[in-house]
Amino acid sequence: MEIGIIGLGRMGGNMAQRLLRGGHRVVVYDLRPEAIKELEGEGAAGAASLADLAAQLTTPRAVWVMAPAGEATERTLVALAGSLSEGDVIIDGGNANYKDSMRRAAMLKEKGLDFLDAGTSGGVWGLTEGYSLMIGGDKAAFERVESIFQTLAPSPETGYGHVGPAGAGHFTKMVHNGIEYGMMQAYAEGLELMHAKEELNLNLAQVTQIWRHGSVVRSWLLDLTADALKEDPEMSTLEPYVDDSGEGRWTVEESIDLAVPTPVITLALQMRFRSRQNNSFGAKLLAAMRNQFGGHAVKKAE
Repeated sequence: MEIGIIGLGRMGGNMAQRLLRGGHRVVVYDLRPEAIKELEGEGAAGAASLADLAAQLTTPRAVWVMAPAGEATERTLVALAGSLSEGDVIIDGGNANYKDSMRRAAMLKEKGLDFLDAGTSGGVWGLTEGYSLMIGGDKAAFERVESIFQTLAPSPETGYGHVGPAGAGHFTKMVHNGIEYGMMQAYAEGLELMHAKEELNLNLAQVTQIWRHGSVVRSWLLDLTADALKEDPEMSTLEPYVDDSGEGRWTVEESIDLAVPTPVITLALQMRFRSRQNNSFGAKLLAAMRNQFGGHAVKKAE
């Protein structure tokens, strides 16, 4: 099957390569000509514009969009829709808000176009390991392009599936990322606790390697953590700054709307905010309060 790929960032480029290796014909477009040229070297056909990409695909077309969430995705979808025709399928594999995906599906349906929102997990390892794909949208449209998902997934039988109507794919991925926040925070806290127990002189790289086999806390995240500790046991090359992509925030907002408690995910998100404060006013107030009510010692700024 053939497919167009729009957006050749690291993940988009890797997905194009995996599809090429799986025997698909791939037409690629990106705002950066050098990214197109690189994929042409891998066997893809390059396009000079969205209209050119559409013209190089036979109908019914399938086009995968990997643009940043928000306005960039919106502009791309609107522009792309003008070059497609009834029966074509657009797949959004980015980290869009599921509410936007529901709205976009309805908008494109009016033009006779099918829209699938594909929550995509796998990161930079997807090229070799395959991607976990949670797909929302019309079931018939999903089945027409299922071979694409089978190629991108870890195997044709595992790691992908149609999870519900429009928005369901990105909603599922949103919650997936919220869970990821909580798991990462738990690993970080436990390992920091062991690091602080200096008299035991624990080798955290060794401990995480032990946990990887047979432990109930083993996971791919633990595998990656073990690799990171092996490379830099003291994390000496990194600053304690943790960003968030937005999906953790959306998960917490959804939990409030649905009145479903998510204390672990919420606190993990808040801890990421705290990591960005070099000079926390709140922490200073906590110290001041302890000094006021109990005379506890404080450290004065120099």
